[in-house]
Amino acid sequence: MERYYNNNSPKSEQPEPYGERKSAVAENITTLGATNPPTAEQSNIYCMTIIGQVEGHVVLPPQNKTTKYEHLIPQLVAAEQNQRIEGMLVILNTVGGDVEAGLAIAEMISSLSKPTVTLVLGGGHSIGVPIAVSSDYSFIAETATMTIHPIRLTGMVIGVPQTFEYLDKMQERVIRFVLAHSRITEDKFKELMFKTGELTRDIGTTVIGPEAVRYGLIDAVGGVGEAIKELNRRIEERRETGVKPQRGVAH
Repeated sequence: MERYYNNNSPKSEQPEPYGERKSAVAENITTLGATNPPTAEQSNIYCMTIIGQVEGHVVLPPQNKTTKYEHLIPQLVAAEQNQRIEGMLVILNTVGGDVEAGLAIAEMISSLSKPTVTLVLGGGHSIGVPIAVSSDYSFIAETATMTIHPIRLTGMVIGVPQTFEYLDKMQERVIRFVLAHSRITEDKFKELMFKTGELTRDIGTTVIGPEAVRYGLIDAVGGVGEAIKELNRRIEERRETGVKPQRGVAH
């Protein structure tokens, strides 16, 4: 089909062919599922999401929903340096992933000088557990779950004592971090981690929101509203005292 333009009009003013025009509204609907998504440009809270699988040293297949740890580390550094950012909200819905990458993210969150709150929505499984407890105060949705299990490997494994010793040391790092950043006891955490007969892979435990709080793994059951309210309270307390509020203590 031929297309005709007014030759007297400048080229920049000539209409685009039908079907090739795409408004900003249509682009927002396609990309974000909303006509005009809300923005928080002036907010003093930085929200960081950890979705899907935590991707570490190995690139995962393109069909996997992943969060790349090399993307998160610069965000955390930037939030720490930005004077306008006074607190960080970390939202998790992750199946786990690379152990060292997950621990690196958890260590960085726990070492921020600004108040931090984590919120587990949907799931915070495997290496998502240390990330979930790394903040100053943690929330979990009532229907969200967390899977606690020993470290597992996929692919070829060299069956020598050094390999198993390395795995044992890495697992101990995860256990020590979780114990240091939550109220769960070592006996209870190891009991959940090594429980048999509950999961498909036979070893480990899945806990639901209120159970995670009862065990002392997560501080409270709540959603976005409660998480932001607690974070704002901690920001206000830090403004007044000049000191970061104590981990795990709420009013």
